[in-house]
Amino acid sequence: MTTLLKNVTNSIWHAFRALQQDCSGFVGKSKLKVLTANIATLLDLYGVERGLDHYRSTPTLNFDHYLYYLGQEVFCSVSNELPLSAVRNYESKIDEVCWLVCHKDFQLKDAYFTEEATYQLFRIFCMMADLYNDELDDNLFTVKIHPSEALIVVKQLLNSLGLDYNNEEKYDYLKKWDDGLEFGEFLVILRFKDFDKLNDYVASICEAIRDIYQTLIMDVIKKGYLFRRGYVLPTFREYFFVLQPCELTYYKHHTDRDVCGTIALDSKFNVKPCISSSGKTERIPKFTLISGDRAYELGAQDHKTRLQWISALQLAITYSTGREGFQRDTVNRRKQQRELELRKRQEEERLRSIHLKQLEETNVQLEQEKLARLAAESQARQYEAVAREDSRRVAELEDVKLCLERMLEDEIQAKRDEEIVRALQARVLAEEWEKREELEQLQSEQKALLELERQKRIEFEHMQQENEKRFKEAEQKLRQLEEERKKLDRELNMARQKIKLSEDNKGIVEAKLQAIAPTYRKAPDFMIRRTQSFVASDRPVIVAAPR
Repeated sequence: MTTLLKNVTNSIWHAFRALQQDCSGFVGKSKLKVLTANIATLLDLYGVERGLDHYRSTPTLNFDHYLYYLGQEVFCSVSNELPLSAVRNYESKIDEVCWLVCHKDFQLKDAYFTEEATYQLFRIFCMMADLYNDELDDNLFTVKIHPSEALIVVKQLLNSLGLDYNNEEKYDYLKKWDDGLEFGEFLVILRFKDFDKLNDYVASICEAIRDIYQTLIMDVIKKGYLFRRGYVLPTFREYFFVLQPCELTYYKHHTDRDVCGTIALDSKFNVKPCISSSGKTERIPKFTLISGDRAYELGAQDHKTRLQWISALQLAITYSTGREGFQRDTVNRRKQQRELELRKRQEEERLRSIHLKQLEETNVQLEQEKLARLAAESQARQYEAVAREDSRRVAELEDVKLCLERMLEDEIQAKRDEEIVRALQARVLAEEWEKREELEQLQSEQKALLELERQKRIEFEHMQQENEKRFKEAEQKLRQLEEERKKLDRELNMARQKIKLSEDNKGIVEAKLQAIAPTYRKAPDFMIRRTQSFVASDRPVIVAAPR
């Protein structure tokens, strides 16, 4: 993008927006052709607007597409090596064309600013503003001035009007406001409501705007009265000088429009203060503007004014070969400074957010560690309580173990005793079975004798009654023996003592039996054997003595 196109982009955007029928960000090619033709005519180009018909297939263009077309088809013929005065002349003409298109959008209902003052403010705004792309829609663009730049214009206007800026606290919000201002909002904040009550306020405000316009747009670095030595008459005459980066112009009076002379400045010029050869303080402090063989001798009102003019002339000479004026370069430096500050703030915000995030993470970790420590302490207390409970339970289990061991020993001893008792019981049962077998054998023999007796019944009928009587007595004794046997079964646990007792008394019983044996001597042998079959097994068998 050429320097000229970059300088007039903001004014072209205002004309583009004025041609819009809605807020879509698109303008028809037919309207853009008229605007393109007017801009191209100022650059001595003709017919370039016809290329819009073949540029893109859409009937409308957004500002980005249109700006690209201007850069490729219109401003490409403008050299970047143009002198600063030519660039400024083109800027003025293009801004005027764009103002003619969009000035109706900014006409105020009351005549606070004249049309000329509004146009001058428009050019000031376009030089100091920036082009922004809408974040939500890429087709929409807007031109806004940063509040700090608007504050500079406000401050200069107030100072030009003789008002104290420091007492105007209502503009302090611009120092903290980051959102930009459009041209209509910019005009609103320049309406000093307290000042419009004074007489002839319109002329005063317009004069103040004209001074700012000359400073910012015409790139006036310094202006004021100086003395200049003439060529024909070597005397000092006072003129009103206006210093710009490319020229030094002087007038007879600051209200005059007719130029008395112009000194074209370039990098070959040099400024030197004049020192008196006599060493005395001169009435007019002089300095010389030298370029090759030509020298311009100038004088100031005092030494301080001379130093200011020497510094301003050196600055003008420095910018005389540049492609941008002093004021625009100052604005660009302020923009770069704001961008650096913005990036610095963003970096600080990023670092602050990282720090806050780390701090939050640290706090979260500390909180988690605190909770973990509390949980560990709680768990340790629980473990300690569990350990104490386990110790208590271990002690109880040890006691239970000892008790169980004692009980186990007792049970083992009881089992041993039980085994001994069972062994004795088994032996007693074995003896009882042997005796029962003997009784059963006797019973079978008795049955055989009964059978034999039945066979001999006829023969021994006279003995039957006596035998039956004896048999009933034997049966009664047998029942008694059965009851005694059952009683012995119930007293099985005491069998050992009874068996021992019976063994001890066995001899006595045998003696007694022998003593009573003669009473049964007359009984037949088979009756004795029959009676013995019904005697209990634990009693001695009574055997009849032989005849």
